[in-house]
Amino acid sequence: MIEQLTTDPYPLLARLRATEPVAWLPDLNGWLVTRHDLALRVMRDAETFTVDDPRFSTARVVGPSMLSLDADAHTRHRTPFARHFRPREIAERFEGFVRAECARLVDGFAAAGQAELRRALAGPLSVAVVGEALGLADTDTARVLAWYDAIVSTVDDIAAGRVPDSRGTTAFGELRAHLEGSVGRRSLLTEAASTLDLPEVVSNAAVLMFGGIETTEGMIANLLSHLEHLDRARLPAAIEESLRLEPAAAVVDRYATRDVALAGASIARGDLVTVSLTAANRDPAVFEDPDVFDPGRPNLRKQLAFAHGPHFCLGADLARLETRIAVETVLDRLPGITLAEPAAVSGLVFRKPGGVHARWLPS
Repeated sequence: MIEQLTTDPYPLLARLRATEPVAWLPDLNGWLVTRHDLALRVMRDAETFTVDDPRFSTARVVGPSMLSLDADAHTRHRTPFARHFRPREIAERFEGFVRAECARLVDGFAAAGQAELRRALAGPLSVAVVGEALGLADTDTARVLAWYDAIVSTVDDIAAGRVPDSRGTTAFGELRAHLEGSVGRRSLLTEAASTLDLPEVVSNAAVLMFGGIETTEGMIANLLSHLEHLDRARLPAAIEESLRLEPAAAVVDRYATRDVALAGASIARGDLVTVSLTAANRDPAVFEDPDVFDPGRPNLRKQLAFAHGPHFCLGADLARLETRIAVETVLDRLPGITLAEPAAVSGLVFRKPGGVHARWLPS
């Protein structure tokens, strides 16, 4: 079942959603929630379904942070960072930087007539923007992407019930040293250190980098996998539809704080409750013909790719900005661009194509 959920989860998720929308899956050692309304209920109710549990996979790698804490502790960890990601400030602060970075990256491969766009554009752009947002100096793109490949692999192993190797721990140790060295320079991390202890600053910066790199790279790559169906004039809608059809973060984990009944399932205190954002976003009760890529849908903002409730993604608007400008740049600068081969998406916790191979008419 783990293999099916990793490679082609949609038939299984559709069957569960129709017959057992809160299902106990032994392979996950927890409950899987697959219906849109139930996903909302779980994510909104942090008192009953918490992230604050020592089993939480990301916390086991990077330590406690806004991602793995609730109530007052969550607010204390999130507040020093949140004011820098307000929607009205994102465009003013980042649009020029993102456009310049996209132009620089595309200039590096435009003449070749072909490239693998996930690691030539999406990944390096995500690293550069996170570095700019957090005020990190000397951020080596290849090194940071290698750290996050290792961390993602470890999180996937934990979620699948496998014993992870040491790569994720080693990678986070190197990332931690990089972040601690940046706190001494004036930056967003310096500001955060005025209210949080250094280990707390590092853990929160790590999860912001995690979201800003891993899921943003996946978000851009997933949209580019529909390259031949993209219309520059309708990119905002296409972004939302791509988020709906294939969220870069496929699942979010919660833990029951009390015995609770949910859609006929008797969930015990302490049980793992995993919300499948992938399944919720393909619920036919909400989205007609849910397996079809259709940017013309009237209700795209009901997609749950950025989660919901107190843990709604802090960087959602920045990720949307990066994705829009990256694809605009590709469409504007690479004439006749098309996929060289299908881009197959996979992943248990984080879903994206292994590569987005494209070709165009070189200038």
